[in-house]
Amino acid sequence: MQRRFFVSTVLTMAVLTVAGCGASSGSVADNYPDETITYSIPFGPGGQSDVEARRQEPLLEEKLDTDVNITYKEGAGGAVGWTELVGEQPDGNFISGMNIPHIILQPMTKDDTGYETEQIEPVAIFQGTPIGLAVPSDSDMETLDDFLEKASNEKMTISGSGTYSGHHLAYMQLSHLEDVEMEYIPSTGAADSVQNFLGGNTDAIFANSNDLVNYKDDFKILAIGSEETFEALPDVPTFQEEGVDLTASIDRGVAVPPETDEEIIQILEDTFLEIANDESVQEEMVQEGFEPVAMDAEQAQEYIDEKTTEYEEVLKELGEIE
Repeated sequence: MQRRFFVSTVLTMAVLTVAGCGASSGSVADNYPDETITYSIPFGPGGQSDVEARRQEPLLEEKLDTDVNITYKEGAGGAVGWTELVGEQPDGNFISGMNIPHIILQPMTKDDTGYETEQIEPVAIFQGTPIGLAVPSDSDMETLDDFLEKASNEKMTISGSGTYSGHHLAYMQLSHLEDVEMEYIPSTGAADSVQNFLGGNTDAIFANSNDLVNYKDDFKILAIGSEETFEALPDVPTFQEEGVDLTASIDRGVAVPPETDEEIIQILEDTFLEIANDESVQEEMVQEGFEPVAMDAEQAQEYIDEKTTEYEEVLKELGEIE
């Protein structure tokens, strides 16, 4: 217990105060976590970020010995949630799902995003989902060539999650590479995008790999954006195999507010990576159509930096930025 001594001179008080501070100093992470952690999802319920957070929730609570409260802050393709993230206290009690390329593309293309890529402090990346193009199961289009031929003669509408997201980028790249005019119909999240498509509101959809797996009886999948044959959908060709130089994927992880203490980040990083490397978790992810990933904070930052350079070149080629 720190004792306070009342002395007669200001000098003595100052000396004792300094000494007392030095004696009681300790790591800010000594008692972390000491309250409920809010795990914010910047999209609506039911999407990939939510599915993974729900899988992680009981494991996080067990390993961190605290409650974890999952909340949703949807809007503007995730930008509303990431704007909230960068304004929160850097005490480790508020964490947020993060999506790549969203957190790179949005600040790069918009003046009023509300956050900068550099403000997103990555903890780990734990999941990937290649993006595929699908049409209704009863469509007369059988191949990507069929789709592109039809798109060259009439304006096709494509459902996707958010603007300046992985889906939006795939749409822009396909339109540019194949010189076809299409219309992109954004939704607030992947779950809404799928329902929009299943409701007959669009001709096609750019969807995440796990949605392609879950709805494969309702979708006719024309191509997928993985670099190689996707394990969960072995009969689906890649865009490259169909003659289109396109890869497309969304990577997901978790982030904390800027200036969060490194020791707190380390605790969270260790916990998320322990979950990500769990064989049973990985098996579940593969069965559901996800790609398991396990990048630590440093690797995640290097990956974000690498993708930032890559996407800047892509957006310049597409005429989205100067």
